[in-house]
Amino acid sequence: MKVGIVVPYSWSFWGGVVDHADQQARALTRLGIETRTIIGCDPPGRLTRAPQPRVAGRPEQPPACVLPVGRTAVVPANGSLANIVLAPQAYFRIRRILERESFDLLHLHEPALPVPCMAALLLAETPLVATFHASGMLPWLRIAKPVYGFLLERLDHRLAVSQQALGSAARHFPGTYEVLPNGVALPEHPDPSERQHQLVFVGRNEPRKGLEVLLRCWPCVWAATGARLRVIGTDPRSVRLLLARHRLPSDGIDLLGIVSDAELTEELRLAKLLVAPSLGRESFGMVLTRAFACATPVVASDIAGYQEVVTAACGVLVPPNQPQPLAAALVDLLENEPARRMRGAAARELAEERYSWDRIALRLADIYDQLVHERRPVSSRNGDVRRALDTSLLASTDASELRQARDGPAGRSCAEHQPDHKR
Repeated sequence: MKVGIVVPYSWSFWGGVVDHADQQARALTRLGIETRTIIGCDPPGRLTRAPQPRVAGRPEQPPACVLPVGRTAVVPANGSLANIVLAPQAYFRIRRILERESFDLLHLHEPALPVPCMAALLLAETPLVATFHASGMLPWLRIAKPVYGFLLERLDHRLAVSQQALGSAARHFPGTYEVLPNGVALPEHPDPSERQHQLVFVGRNEPRKGLEVLLRCWPCVWAATGARLRVIGTDPRSVRLLLARHRLPSDGIDLLGIVSDAELTEELRLAKLLVAPSLGRESFGMVLTRAFACATPVVASDIAGYQEVVTAACGVLVPPNQPQPLAAALVDLLENEPARRMRGAAARELAEERYSWDRIALRLADIYDQLVHERRPVSSRNGDVRRALDTSLLASTDASELRQARDGPAGRSCAEHQPDHKR
């Protein structure tokens, strides 16, 4: 079986959905399912740095199993900034990829987002599975529904990563959904007892991630425990600016910036705790389950997206946006080593039982097998919309570039989507 995984974001920038798709592809490959990931890509250079000068992207090129469809635009989304493929050229690149690759099935992530998912819904003649990730009011769903929401009727199986994500999706697109959580890769034999005296924060420097709350309470934690705080996933300059703006000391804080996947795993294996002080708008705690897989307990905000993940056996939930309770929970767990170790062991056990990608991939394979054998016919309405969209795009002011995207080779490397002097 050959599965195409369609992602509307950029491979070049780390994020929950991108990481999910990457781990999904690896897990399916281990089951003998061939995969290709259709996704945006923003190679290093001035064009990539200009919209987000303080956000570092991946320096390397994507692997051969990743098929880039063009650059992304920075769009405000759910209290964050997302890199979403909006260029109309991507529609034609995806059409050529689908014609060439002959997929048995497509799996779409955030199917209501343009352009890759919209193109797949229009063009695919294979079964379609979709995973809904986000939670909250999600204004883009209100926009998508009257414009091209009917295309989501093509979905053969709908998944949501949590009850929160299910509720948000079903509010706009009613239907039958299955909750299948984000998976996590399991490192071999992590030991909750062999840890450095440090804790880890992983995330961007965005208000909803609560880094400011953590920094405000950190002087008390550092004075009481002497532990070090390792900040990962955000530009060190933005953290220094945040500290300076609030006149907070930087004692005991290490700013690591963007790290590789292997380095993040190693940091989590060495840390005594993960702290996740998010303020809200979290549909699922992927970073929490990543810590669980490394036998690392968590102290996290008591918010809807985290309540489904954190149990009393593997972590502590505290009121969001309150530095004092957060500091008290961190100090208590750091000073109670037996309790911390017990929670670490329980966290690993929970990851193995509920969030292992190998287990989740087996469920996906069952869904795929059933749909591929059913082979439901594609609605004729898709063909009418497809022809109209082809005509309208080619009539645009940038028709020559669109024709080149339509007729040129598909699936080029990430770097080939821009001139040499901009790489």
